[in-house]
This record gives sequence, structure tokens and C-alpha cells, in this order.
Amino acid sequence: MMLLDGSAQTNCTICCCTSLNKILMIVFMIVLIIAILFGNSVILAIFLGTKHFHTPQGYLKASLAVADLAVGIFVVPFSVYAEISFMISDSLIADWTNNNKWFGSVFHPCNLIGPIFAGCTLVSITTIFLLTIERSIAILKPLHKESFITRKRTTILIAISWLASFFLAVSPMIFSKNIVLEYNACSRMCNYALGDNQPPTSSWHILLLFPTFDFTLLGGTVVINILSLTTIRQHSKRRKFLAETENECSNTRPTFSDIKAAKTIGTLTLAFTASFTPIAVFVVGNVIGNEWCNFSFFAFWILTTNSCWNVIIYSVRDQKFRHRAQQLLIAHDRTNEHKR
Repeated sequence: MMLLDGSAQTNCTICCCTSLNKILMIVFMIVLIIAILFGNSVILAIFLGTKHFHTPQGYLKASLAVADLAVGIFVVPFSVYAEISFMISDSLIADWTNNNKWFGSVFHPCNLIGPIFAGCTLVSITTIFLLTIERSIAILKPLHKESFITRKRTTILIAISWLASFFLAVSPMIFSKNIVLEYNACSRMCNYALGDNQPPTSSWHILLLFPTFDFTLLGGTVVINILSLTTIRQHSKRRKFLAETENECSNTRPTFSDIKAAKTIGTLTLAFTASFTPIAVFVVGNVIGNEWCNFSFFAFWILTTNSCWNVIIYSVRDQKFRHRAQQLLIAHDRTNEHKR
């Protein structure tokens, strides 16, 4: 997520230097684009197009899908375009990696693509945190769920998360004139960098704000998930010993769907934490002076692949989602048959 690199851009030592490896890398990016666009389009079609899913949880999952969809529409295609340009002519690398101009133009596309990737990643982390809060209330305080978690409040929180995330994404350029965005030949993405080959200064450490913010939210998310899952386990034990009073106590216990959803969010949290950890390590290492060209490529693209994992997790963990997705695909196939 946090796109930075203080090392020389063109002295890339990554193994993707042969023509075959470059082609394989571009094929991987194109397949990833297709997976991200298809998976998140299905998510939006289900959560926004099905009345049953018009819930606070559904809105949050739709927001997460929009953030992932933006990565597939803007970020990855730009990298594909850049790498194809490099294959056509290596002399273009200087224009792509110059943070002051792009083919003579004052505006560099990374000034747009970089904040989109950083902002959408921050939105994803914030949304997963909000999903965890929503599920924890449903598990820990089931009687207060309907009154406390409303669609209006959820919509406001979604708007705040988007505004705050994108403000944080552009904050390094706002608060430091030394930090710019440029295309990096190691990570194959738009990265934060020090402008005009400036030596690292104290302003470079502002980038530590990103992993600090991310791990604070992810850490809180993990703790809340543990509390929710512990409560679920306690309820499961009580059912075994108090089966005869289950009807009397059912209103004070989380429903089966709430428990299932909490476990799904827990899986989502683990997947995102695993995909984000390498990039956080890279950010910290880069700030203290390590160049890590090879590692930067794998760290950034492991994080990017996370944008197509949501639909897989929902399909495996959520039976209602899986059933609705099957209905949509069957209906689409029938429509195509009638057209033929």
C-alpha cells in the first residue's frame, strides 16, 4: 500500500529483466485486472442489487468492493501500460521515472495513481475495522444491534473513512515539499520518493505514519475479533448445558447469521493482515535506509492481489452470498443464450 522508494529508480535488480519474465509479469497483471474487476463487480451486483443485502454490513462490504475495484480500474492497468512502454523502448524509463515531468508534461500520472492506491488501501483497512465493530456489537450486544447500527450512521462512517483515507494518502506531499510521487522500476508501481535525488531527511519519516495507522487499526481489529469469537465460543458451550432454556434466552444471544458473519470478517481480517505485513516491513526498512528492490516488487503485488480475495472469502464462508452469486451467473448465461 504505502508506496515509497528512496533508492535509484532505474538500477533495478529484480529478476524481471529478461523479455520472457517481463511478458509473464504483464500477463500476471492482466489476469489480476480481470479477477479484480469480475470479483468486485459480482460483489457490488449482489450487495447493491439485492434488497436482502441492503444492511449496514452490506453497505460496508460494497464500500470495500468499490475500493478494490478502483485498484483494478486505475492502478494495475497503469502498471501494465508502463511495462508495455518499457518493452517497446528502454529509453522511455527516464520519462516514466522522472518525478518533475512526464514526456515533457508538468503533470505526472503518478500524482493521481499513487494517492488512489494508497487511499483505497487505507479505505480497505478502515472498512474492515468498521465491519469488525459492526459484527462485535451484533455478537456482544445483540439487543442493541438494530438501534445502534443503522444504515444512516453506516453511510456517514463510510463517507468519513473515504475522506480521511485520501487525506492521509496525500498528506506526505502536503506536509513535506521533499516527498513526491514517481513510477518505480523495482515495485512496478507509483511510489513515494524524495524529489530531485535529495538525501533522506526527517521529513522522510512522515511515511512511518502509514504503517503506524494501519497496524493500529489492524491490531484493534484483531483484538475485537478475538473478543467476538471468544463470546461465540462461550455461547456455544452454554447451549450444550442450557438447551432447555434456549427459547427463553434466544433474544439475548447472537443469531446464527451474526455468528457466521463474524467468522467471515475474522477470515477477511487475517487475509488482509497477511497481505499488508510485507509492505509495512518494506516501508519501515526503506525509511531507515534499506533499498530492497526485489522485496518491494513482491510486497506491493502481494498487497494488490488482496483486491480479488474478498469474493473468494464470501463465496466460501457466506452461503447466502454464494447462492445469490450462482443465481446471477445462471441468469447471465440464460440471457446470453436467448440473444444467440
